[in-house]
Amino acid sequence: MAAGAVGLFGWKFGWLGAWLGAVLWLGLDAWRAERLLRVLRNDAAGLPTRGPGVWGELSERIRKLLRDREQQTRQAEDRLQEFLAAIQASPNGVILLDEQGRIEWCNQTAASQFGIDAERDLLQHLANLVRDPAFVAYLASWNYSRDVVIDASGPGHAHQRSHPVRLSVQVHPYAGNRRMLLTRDITALEQAEAMRRDFVANVSHEIRTPLTVLAGFVETLQNLPLDANERTRYLALMGQQSHRMETLVNDLLTLSRLEGSAAPSGNQWIRTRALLAQCEDEGRGLSGRLAPLGHRLSFTIDAESEMSGAPTELQSAMSNLLSNAIRYTPGGGEVAVSWKVLPDGRGEYAVRDTGPGIAAEHIPRLTERFYRIDRSRSRETGGTGLGLAIVKHIAQRHGAELRIESTVGKGSRFALLFPAARVREARVLAK
Repeated sequence: MAAGAVGLFGWKFGWLGAWLGAVLWLGLDAWRAERLLRVLRNDAAGLPTRGPGVWGELSERIRKLLRDREQQTRQAEDRLQEFLAAIQASPNGVILLDEQGRIEWCNQTAASQFGIDAERDLLQHLANLVRDPAFVAYLASWNYSRDVVIDASGPGHAHQRSHPVRLSVQVHPYAGNRRMLLTRDITALEQAEAMRRDFVANVSHEIRTPLTVLAGFVETLQNLPLDANERTRYLALMGQQSHRMETLVNDLLTLSRLEGSAAPSGNQWIRTRALLAQCEDEGRGLSGRLAPLGHRLSFTIDAESEMSGAPTELQSAMSNLLSNAIRYTPGGGEVAVSWKVLPDGRGEYAVRDTGPGIAAEHIPRLTERFYRIDRSRSRETGGTGLGLAIVKHIAQRHGAELRIESTVGKGSRFALLFPAARVREARVLAK
């Protein structure tokens, strides 16, 4: 009887212990779950280190997942910053607009092109900052199949510019009604296209004129009975026109070669005295042909020196400056050619004349192709209008500087300044 009572008590006590253990385990489980939930709500701050059991393993796995997520977030942020840095470095402008057309982000190129502040003007309506009528209409049309070209220096922009800037703007919608603007400065492109059109027109005109003269002479020779003297005179005039076309073609080929070839090395040296001697021969011959009285030509060299570069190019540049002076100086006038080494080691080749001089407004354009102050005189003396353009290209290829000084009624001075690295004292040849 007593044994049965003890057994019953033991069984009840064991069941009660099991029940209490289960309650305690569930309570601990709930506490751990609540703790984990609080930690997760705080982005895993204070997550306990791995403990025993399932919850310890779960905590460790969550910790690893959170570490992976943080690493992925950092990598994504790094990639975003790299992407934004790349866009900032782009020569083209980029502007992001929200659904209302307000600026969400823009790179510095776009800010500079439109004259806006990349930080201060955030969330401002772009149409309020850039009020160019063509741009505003394009932005509001939602028809972005083509770009729009605007003048970014006009009064409709946030800040007016002192120099004209032409922009091509293309809009690309994305993410619903958001828009991305891509801008490109096409000022240089349009200027190059205008120069190409002018060049083609000038070449066509320069060639058409002698061809027309030649055609007229040929027709005259074919249809009119001419005596020997007249025929000889006509043939001489035809020869002049053909020589003019040949000179023009040669100058065009020279320009093309200068623009399409690499700059000359500094390993080839030539004596400046030899260059000036050839210039003198050519100059005296040209003066005798153009002016019955000739010109008072002088050539001076104050130092025996050498220059490095392409001899044919250097000779061409020097001869062109001299021939220009002779062509525009009346017969009997003075043309002085000089070479000297400056105290800083640079070399100066200068041509001074007593011609009519050049007005200040013409000087910046003298090196443009086919630019002439007196077109009729240039053609009469055989000029093509390309001489100074050739000189400019040769000077650039040799690191030299072309300087032009002129006074109307007193004459002009053209000088080429060569860098000291291309000038040295002449070496004595061993006997």
